Amino acid sequence: MTEAVGERYRRSDRNDKRQILDEFVELTGYHRKHAIRMLCREAQPPRAKPGPQRRYDDDVRAALITLWEAADRICSKRLKALIPTLIDSMTRHGHLSLPKDLRQRLKQISAATIDRLLRDVREQAFSGQRRRAGGIGNAIRRAVPIRTFTDWNDPLPGYLEVDFVEHCGGTKIDGDFVHSFVMTDIATGWTECLAMPFRSSAFVLEHIVDSVKRHGRSATTILAGRRV
Repeated sequence: MTEAVGERYRRSDRNDKRQILDEFVELTGYHRKHAIRMLCREAQPPRAKPGPQRRYDDDVRAALITLWEAADRICSKRLKALIPTLIDSMTRHGHLSLPKDLRQRLKQISAATIDRLLRDVREQAFSGQRRRAGGIGNAIRRAVPIRTFTDWNDPLPGYLEVDFVEHCGGTKIDGDFVHSFVMTDIATGWTECLAMPFRSSAFVLEHIVDSVKRHGRSATTILAGRRV
């Protein structure tokens, strides 16, 4: 009623305003001065309720893409663990310059948020290709716990992370191609890269036994400490 009467009140001349005001006061019981203020006030558009401020904005996303590319597009869990080291190293060598608050937000970001912020650029980089679900390979990945170098809680020397590097030029081709079998000691960072003419469990065991002979450790201990 206030909106309808107010619009008519503001358009009317002095005599009509007096009559409209008398009727409005009689209907509402408002004091005359208060009624005048109500009728003279134009309706304001409803204010949008302020939402939470975005913590991870476009600046965070742009810096995250740079770090992801520098880390050779590794998965989010490993990237999260590597971000503090990457920021310090790239800043020290002049490849990155970030404000203090932006560095802090990047160091606090979660793996799930990294996945969300990098979803579009990953789809573009990998042309929308996804791994097929199921199969023995995925069952093994679920059965073997994955640790990054920050999850080891300062182990003694002798616990290794093991990985393969495929020398296929970035494109999967038919047939076999050369691999590097990489063994990295978590505590010291000592890394051995051993050549394999093709990927085979026989070559893996051969390289482990060969490493035992050189470093004097049992193969059982090495296998117990590995994470693939």
